[in-house]
Amino acid sequence: MEERLQKVLSAAGVCSRRAAEGYIEAGRVTVNGETARLGSRADPARDDVRLDGRPLPARAEPAYLLLNKPRGYVTTLSDEKGRRTVAELVADCGVRVYPAGRLDMDSEGLLVLTNDGELARRLTHPSGEVEKTYHVWVRGPAAEAAERLSRVTDLEGEPILPARVETLRQGREEAALAVTIRQGKNRQVRRMCAACGLKVTRLRRVREHTLVLGSLPPGKWRYLTAAEVRALKGR
Repeated sequence: MEERLQKVLSAAGVCSRRAAEGYIEAGRVTVNGETARLGSRADPARDDVRLDGRPLPARAEPAYLLLNKPRGYVTTLSDEKGRRTVAELVADCGVRVYPAGRLDMDSEGLLVLTNDGELARRLTHPSGEVEKTYHVWVRGPAAEAAERLSRVTDLEGEPILPARVETLRQGREEAALAVTIRQGKNRQVRRMCAACGLKVTRLRRVREHTLVLGSLPPGKWRYLTAAEVRALKGR
């Protein structure tokens, strides 16, 4: 059955749909020897689809991993600067998976990795407004920090949805907060804190949609249960 080429590539586990669009635009994908274009369709059972001249692998069984990402790792499969990547931490899972979302190098916590392009898109596309909760440690003028952060609706001229913020621990010059957002703007929580004059000293994602980090140690991963996958997919 013919499918959009982005779906074919993501189903083969080589990249996310968003990355596939970039590969197609760059002329790296061919179908039956012809350079593909955005909007191209193919039947993986009948057509010869290649990326960088190499045939796509057979469709892998869907894999769903939860990683407790430590600080010091970048959320990518490879890094031109030679930094450590999350791919190294899940290399023993036996299948090629990619991150469904981002955590910057200085952030830690819950990260989903999968070869299921549909789920990756569901978790990352802005239209989904998937909730993510972070535990955030800050320094600075911490009085009423939660109230101030919950009123931030603009970042350098870019409108954002208001966050839900709870105080976990309050001091005069520092605080620990639980910040829940429904968007994935670049470094959004850090930028919100900076707008309130607060310096983030630690940022840890503890929940994404229905999935919680729990007691998984830093640097370790586990497979999601069938029930967890169904909940993420809204089934």
